[in-house]
Amino acid sequence: MNTLHKISNFLLELFFPSFCFGCNKEGALLCYDCKSILDISEYNYCLCGKDPLRLPPGATGKCSRCQDKKLSGLYSALPYKEKSLTRKMIHHFKYEPYIKTLTPFLAEIVLEHLILAQNTSPGIWEHSVIIPVPLHKNKQKERGYNQSELLGQKIGQVLNVPLISGNLVKIKKTNDQLKLNAKEREENLRGAFNIKNPAQIQGKKIFLIDDVYTTGSTMAECARVLKEAGAKQVWGIVIAREG
Repeated sequence: MNTLHKISNFLLELFFPSFCFGCNKEGALLCYDCKSILDISEYNYCLCGKDPLRLPPGATGKCSRCQDKKLSGLYSALPYKEKSLTRKMIHHFKYEPYIKTLTPFLAEIVLEHLILAQNTSPGIWEHSVIIPVPLHKNKQKERGYNQSELLGQKIGQVLNVPLISGNLVKIKKTNDQLKLNAKEREENLRGAFNIKNPAQIQGKKIFLIDDVYTTGSTMAECARVLKEAGAKQVWGIVIAREG
């Protein structure tokens, strides 16, 4: 099966070559030179929306100002800047033309952040599970995949952390968060998520994975639902963070 996969990839590249999102050079969706100019974070920051506090090396969590946040902490690899290479890749990962093959490149960026910020010790990841932020069934049918689930699969394989898919589900179709302010986002998401099998997550340390952390309202609502269902801790992992 591995040989067939390699042959398939070779034929795809032969007839439909990849071009770098940064410089348009043929060969890969993200070339080495363009990846090297990405500002992959060497640090962890607290959950404050304004002026988040940089935490000591290897430390994660919350500062005195953000203790009321639902998440236990956040791992974010890149700043989400307007018109940046980061924004371009994430946009095409989740919007048309839906470039699913960006998955390994984006997962590698997240993993590199975890290494640089000293977040790879076994104690962090033991006895934990990865859960992707879910899409509404109509949205997933339209896109053909859940980008957060694809990221979670790749990251979990490297960290040896199992992924639980289909337990945290989105049961309400919501408006596009991009068009809403922080308060409207919270209202938009209220009652949007549900747990199908609480026993599967009770007492677990959960890493909730998504593509972008903006106001944090989506992850906060997911974390609330997970904790009410018995999760011990809920941590966030994203490719990029706004602000």
